[in-house]
Amino acid sequence: MRTLFLQAPSYEGFDGGAGSRYQARREIRSFWYPTWLAQAAALAPDGKLIDATPHGVKTADIVNQARDFELAVLHTSTPSFASDAAMASALKEANPRLKIGMVGAKVAVEPDQSLKSAPAVDFVAGAEFDFTIKEAAEGRDWSKIDGLVYRDPDGRIVHNRPRAILENMDELPFVTPVYRRDLDVRKYFIGYLKHPYLSFYTGRGCKSRCTFCLWPQTVGGHRYRTRSVGHVVDEVAWAVRAFPEVKEIFFDDDTFTDDAPRAEAIARELGKLGIVWSCNAKANVKRETLKVMRDNGLRLLLVGYETGNQQILHNIKKGMRVDVARRFTRDCHDLGIVIHGTFIIGLPGETRETIEETIKFACEINPHTIQVSLAAPYPGTELYRQAVENGWLDVEHAELIDDHGVQMAPLHYPHLAHQESFQSVEDFYRRFYFRAPKIAAMVAEMAKSPEMLRRRLREGVEFFSFLRERRSLAH
Repeated sequence: MRTLFLQAPSYEGFDGGAGSRYQARREIRSFWYPTWLAQAAALAPDGKLIDATPHGVKTADIVNQARDFELAVLHTSTPSFASDAAMASALKEANPRLKIGMVGAKVAVEPDQSLKSAPAVDFVAGAEFDFTIKEAAEGRDWSKIDGLVYRDPDGRIVHNRPRAILENMDELPFVTPVYRRDLDVRKYFIGYLKHPYLSFYTGRGCKSRCTFCLWPQTVGGHRYRTRSVGHVVDEVAWAVRAFPEVKEIFFDDDTFTDDAPRAEAIARELGKLGIVWSCNAKANVKRETLKVMRDNGLRLLLVGYETGNQQILHNIKKGMRVDVARRFTRDCHDLGIVIHGTFIIGLPGETRETIEETIKFACEINPHTIQVSLAAPYPGTELYRQAVENGWLDVEHAELIDDHGVQMAPLHYPHLAHQESFQSVEDFYRRFYFRAPKIAAMVAEMAKSPEMLRRRLREGVEFFSFLRERRSLAH
């Protein structure tokens, strides 16, 4: 079947793509690749992938193309579901014969509710939907496709048996040829990565049990299943030839460093190719592993510190100690590895005092750049269940973003109100970036590179504009 794979337009600048862990507008223009959707597209060659928001594709443009397809597969998220359902209705109106499916964590954990709320959608696919969608695109009988929940001709919702977890990750084709065919890599920006960059997964799942983390609890699982070293390196080599303009490759696995021997083996092969690369890491990687990766092209680690308070780390089952994170960060600084640190305000146990503790911790360990997010209780996560059970979340008014795509603070505690968490984000950013040593370091960085100067000035304008918008929302 001629299949449209669609990341639909929603909010201006909204990063709701399948690679985005926090589906919202960011402080500066940022877009991750829609890797989960591209993976399914790679298995259905008679198709097309549209990632609307980064490419400026409007709803009318997509609707005009609807008659060219027999099947449409939309990736959706909790924040964008209403607009994605509206898109499905518009597509169905333009082409009544079009079959429409949805994929993503939202529909994987709430299949019945999703189908009832989106009458134009014919089916949803559960966890690891790659081969589920492949079989649907082949025109197979829906009743025989594992992992599918669909409406039968009488409108009843039918649940097929779940699809078995994919064990041999090398069965998945490369996603980068889909990027080459359908996407413009210049449209994807991440503030801490070189531009243009590429990102994709070398494995799925994460052994950590963080209560807030979306993918392992909904579609990825808690076992880290990986592609072979050769399979990964072959895709990198193909991508380097296909995208000579790309300056950095990012491995978007939840925690690439969970399997240290494999990470070292991949690093050594990348070193032979002369690749600049980065990845997600937990703040517990041993110095020896860091050095091997650094010596073979590693430039940056994206590290989820979350908080500087040990009790909150226990509360969210992070499996991390603050003193270990300090040691790891010192090692990275010593080795010249850049760190982008991520922090979350409003996790269980948060107080005004723990927010202050985290801000001081961030300034002390001094990653190169930071991202401060608000705790987001996505359905399907333990954090969501805890929030409902403890009355931290008003389920009837549990919006994760506002009408402009800006992240909200849905969780509240007897000792910490919504508004205090929301306002703490700006305070965190200001106190981290407006320190004299940090300002001096950023000025020196810009002085060395005209390209970096232009980029940081653009990002600065976007950052302050974003803060002004948040301030207006706070009032």
